[in-house]
Amino acid sequence: MAFRGWPAEALEFYEGLEADNSKTYWQANKATYDEKVLRPMQELLVALEPEFGAGKIFRPYRDVRFSADKTPYKTAIAATLERGGYIQLSANGLGCGSGRYHLEPDELARFRDAFVDDKTGQALQRIVDDLIKARIDVSAHNVLKTAPRGYPKDHPRADLLRHKGLIGWQQWPVAAWLGTAKARDRIVDFLQTMGPLNDWLAKAVG
Repeated sequence: MAFRGWPAEALEFYEGLEADNSKTYWQANKATYDEKVLRPMQELLVALEPEFGAGKIFRPYRDVRFSADKTPYKTAIAATLERGGYIQLSANGLGCGSGRYHLEPDELARFRDAFVDDKTGQALQRIVDDLIKARIDVSAHNVLKTAPRGYPKDHPRADLLRHKGLIGWQQWPVAAWLGTAKARDRIVDFLQTMGPLNDWLAKAVG
């Protein structure tokens, strides 16, 4: 079936799970999860695959082995896309991210060298400025307090230089369009807008 958005029952399911994150609630509402939460995500990924690659949905169960929080279920459904992209639905609405969340040491070195290079660094700054104008949050999983060792502290792009990765994120609150095919359009617009950043990262980092 074609993707038609997530119905109100999907959001209500997660509101209930936040209030009662238990096996009892999960088993009593598993059919709602399967039909109103999981199935629309599967349909969305099929619709996105021709342009953004195959999608993979995360398991709904939390890994509690090393966590103080022992609640068993995630309060959001999330998926990744083969060619870059992250989609998440929760009771708070729809979110979408893209970029490079984590960089290995050799990748991070190339990342920083491209920052300080005038040609590639200025190109990145223009891309980031355009994303911010499009109301996309640009951040990183980890940001240093100052420029990394070996790089000038007063570099004109020192703020970006402190990032140990670079991602864009857009979050949309719950609204009527979430229950329609327009939810796909918003995700596609976001991922296409993120294209220049991902192209820059692919060339600079590999």
